[in-house]
Amino acid sequence: MRAAVLNEVGGDLSIVELTATDLVAGEVLIKVHGVGVCHTDLTVIDGALAQQTPIVLGHEGSGVVEAVGPGVTELAVGDHVVCSFTSCGQCKRCAAGAPAYCTRFALLNYAGVRPDGSTTLADRDGSPVHGSWFGQSSWATHAVASVANAVKVDDALPLATLGPLGCGLLTGAGAVVNVHRPKPGQSYGVWGLGPVGLAAIMAAKASGCDPIIGVDPNPARRELALELGATAVHEPSDDLAKDIVRETRGGLDFTVEAVGAAPVIRQALMALASPGSCVTVGFRGPKNPVDVNQGHLLQGRSLRGVIEGDADPHELIPRLVQMWADGRFPFDKLITTYAFDDIGTAIADFRAGSVVKPVLLP
Repeated sequence: MRAAVLNEVGGDLSIVELTATDLVAGEVLIKVHGVGVCHTDLTVIDGALAQQTPIVLGHEGSGVVEAVGPGVTELAVGDHVVCSFTSCGQCKRCAAGAPAYCTRFALLNYAGVRPDGSTTLADRDGSPVHGSWFGQSSWATHAVASVANAVKVDDALPLATLGPLGCGLLTGAGAVVNVHRPKPGQSYGVWGLGPVGLAAIMAAKASGCDPIIGVDPNPARRELALELGATAVHEPSDDLAKDIVRETRGGLDFTVEAVGAAPVIRQALMALASPGSCVTVGFRGPKNPVDVNQGHLLQGRSLRGVIEGDADPHELIPRLVQMWADGRFPFDKLITTYAFDDIGTAIADFRAGSVVKPVLLP
């Protein structure tokens, strides 16, 4: 396979030839047709989320099953799949339908190795290369995933652009449909109109929310939010929360913040009605202190963190696909495709905010 390898924090990616090690029980080898660039990948490149190197990142892959490991019956060669985060499927949280909070989440998604310490990847000399990033490491022409995180989809779907459903879009939409579960006519606000925030906008629209307010400094993102379902958009300002409370005659029922900055979290919280609920999904590393006013919370408001949209990928990804087919979740409007060798350009454009969701085509 060809893969984009990060050899050191802060360094450039190198596209080199690697091999996949022998599949173990439960694993599948996927020929990657498309893979998204996600902010969480960049936190590793930038050193905010420490990982061992060399490592292959990428965790929004989609493709075709090329081989299956021992005992695999859930998937077969030729199946089209979307890859998401992985989970053990056996702990009490997985058993309760909450795989995003699997007790082994860090080991399975961040360790860079299998639970037994072996790697899924090796270089030409046979030296180990860390993989298993979110159970896939799909910035490559091939990825080793598992039956736990490879979700089968219909062969007729546009496979190459489905990958972002595995993380960014799953997170934003899941915050709405899994966590808040708004009723038609309830109000919604979204701070940060990247792929996660815009997925929340689309999900709020599909849920019948009104009004739906989007907040972002990028005018192109605000314009796209209006196209996707927002009823009003705002540029950030110090008094915005007060203005929204006044304009909505009491505040918003629900808010999502997809930035992770303390001032943004506080503003999304302050814009709530009483009672009201704010979900924070923006990620800036495991240590990110945020101060909030307890008096505001005591008025019946809540602030909650959410991982991966509280989703079971095997349930939510098919649901989002159906919403897209029904015209209620047009996520394809967020995607810009790049040749795999142009990964550096894709990342630079993503950082600059000139594209919403880059998808690489290996």
